Amino acid sequence: MKDYKATLVDYRIACQQHNINEVFPLVRDEKGEYTIYNVSPNHGRSFVIKKENNERWIVGKGNGLGFTTHPFVLTSSVSGETWGGLCLSNAIRDYNIGNEICELGIKTNKMHCVLELDRVVIKNGEEKPAALLQYSVNCPYRISDFAFMPNSLLKKTISEWGNEYTKKHLYAADVLVRNLCILHDNNIMHNAINIQNYTWALELLDFEASRTDNCPYENPEYEAHLPMLIEIEVIQTYEIINYIAWCLSENPNYKEIEAIFKNYGFRLQELKLY
Repeated sequence: MKDYKATLVDYRIACQQHNINEVFPLVRDEKGEYTIYNVSPNHGRSFVIKKENNERWIVGKGNGLGFTTHPFVLTSSVSGETWGGLCLSNAIRDYNIGNEICELGIKTNKMHCVLELDRVVIKNGEEKPAALLQYSVNCPYRISDFAFMPNSLLKKTISEWGNEYTKKHLYAADVLVRNLCILHDNNIMHNAINIQNYTWALELLDFEASRTDNCPYENPEYEAHLPMLIEIEVIQTYEIINYIAWCLSENPNYKEIEAIFKNYGFRLQELKLY
């Protein structure tokens, strides 16, 4: 992990779980007196804040960039976005949908709170209220962080997976495909299923681009494309399973993987080209 300095900023609580008493309104600042941690260069705006006594890790989102000499970078003052920041509406959407998906029995990050900051970020060229999203996870390293994860922690995390299959990637496949089945049965699209949004504890993260019936997309045209977009998540899930197998030096068993898909009601159709 790479250390960064951070400072406390003014905030108000926009959303908070009733059992969360400690909040961390920290923003990256080289002159700050606090320390936050970036687990890999793949994390653009997420930092580990601290590790709790029960082995869960507290993570902040929107605390600044984990690279460059600047904590926040604006790509364009006309139509760009603030890199390293998080706008309030996206933070609240992430928080609400994450809680909804967690209640369905899918292992996710545990939401703590959304903190509205006394500052703005630029999104699509417009000034928006800035926020921090605070949550906790069993593992702060995502599948995409394989090259940067301590081997001892990787082995410990994988040892906590179940033993229903002889190969670990098949256990992961069962968890990920089951998650997809639950999502789709409830008319939910994650819309960002990739190796960046699953941890090595097989926790599904990042719901700011997701949709549920309680939080549909505001754009009717995008809603109309939902059936087509949902189907794409099958292949996206397959790609994650394949990546996990390669990381663990296991030869992917495609027949067994597709049997797991079939067991949860997914059918892969062959396209014959002539």
